[in-house]
Amino acid sequence: MKDLIDIPRIFTISEREHRIHNPFTPEKYATLGHVLRMKSGARILDLGSGSGEMLCTWARDHGVTGTGIDMSPLFTSQAITRAEELGVANHVQFIHDDAAGFVSEEKCDIAACVGATWIAGGVHGTIALLQQSLKPEGMILIGEPFWRKVPRTEADAQACGVTSVADFLTLSDLVASFGELGYDVVEMVLADQEGWDRYEAAKWMTMRRWLDENPDDDFACDVRNELTLSPTRHVTWTREYFGWGVFALMSR
Repeated sequence: MKDLIDIPRIFTISEREHRIHNPFTPEKYATLGHVLRMKSGARILDLGSGSGEMLCTWARDHGVTGTGIDMSPLFTSQAITRAEELGVANHVQFIHDDAAGFVSEEKCDIAACVGATWIAGGVHGTIALLQQSLKPEGMILIGEPFWRKVPRTEADAQACGVTSVADFLTLSDLVASFGELGYDVVEMVLADQEGWDRYEAAKWMTMRRWLDENPDDDFACDVRNELTLSPTRHVTWTREYFGWGVFALMSR
């Protein structure tokens, strides 16, 4: 049945050329890897690991080991290929599976969910899930959007592509919420508008080329609609209203 597990098709079409499935750039991941002060051999669990860029580059640059879990067969396959390209296939493994509820049998130094907190119903549930895989004194990484500019109305929030203003917090409220859960924020790296541009704009050419190659596909109307709306939505709403960051947490 695992072969049937997948993410919505629009993402496997629009992000099939992405190495990073969030607004971070390679430089931001390099910065994050540096500021975490990871020791060689540190073990990482990455839930929602996408195409594996974080684990693969950190294994290459910092000598860490780890496991990535992702629902997308395509992205998991890309992650395995990336590990081979970077010569770290003996240090990281990628498993096609549903990360929701996944707990590692071997406790980890770092347990991460970078941009997929929906796997446990949001930030709070994901932190609780990650904690189950963590060694004492280990570190949790949470990647999450926040409002740079709070929409004035629910209609404005929906124009940003979410269901409600309540879907996300401001940066200050998000950071405060970690403390309320009993965690210290020990590091953070925030995306910038260039990162949002690279994440969003790169989808447009991928979708256009897919449409040119698959004009008779039953899903072509959905892809055409997304390509038509996405550029205006991004420049009007996403890059102005949304922030995004990765926050490193340690239990008090």
